[in-house]
Amino acid sequence: MKIGDRLRELRQSRKLTVRAVALRSGVSHSSISLIERDLISPSLNTLHAVLDALGTTLSGFFLDFHAVSPPDPFCRAADMAEIGRADAISYRVIGAGYPNRLMLMLHETYPRGADTGEAFVHSAQEGGLVIRGAVEVTVSGRTALLQPGDGYYFDSREPHRFRNAADEPSEIVSAITPPTY
Repeated sequence: MKIGDRLRELRQSRKLTVRAVALRSGVSHSSISLIERDLISPSLNTLHAVLDALGTTLSGFFLDFHAVSPPDPFCRAADMAEIGRADAISYRVIGAGYPNRLMLMLHETYPRGADTGEAFVHSAQEGGLVIRGAVEVTVSGRTALLQPGDGYYFDSREPHRFRNAADEPSEIVSAITPPTY
């Protein structure tokens, strides 16, 4: 369900016309009509005004919205958010739009010669599986060369780094909890 559909359903359940909501909210009836048809996206201020006129809040609307419309459990490759650099190390987020995520799932691609650089730390745990190529993983000074099918799991507060050790791109599917992005 889209925001416009949910707003229309909410308005109709309260037996209000678009014009009545416009008068109560101070938002033009044409804008409300366009929002309900998902032809325009409302600003937060506009959405707040319309929801106030409908007797609900932003948080209430989105809690109800997710209750009415469960998140899509599937993520197509084209829909994955890129949080790295596609021309360097690519980190594509699996399920970026899922509400209240408790883990970060990534499809990582390391071009030939790619390296994360100096060892780094963050507050999490992470694990992954090499699916293509060869990746050298260093954790707290210990290094292993991982091939397809090999994996890792460690406390991310330990200094760590990744380096593509193959003459081709390498790929990892990984998970980090709690999510850092």
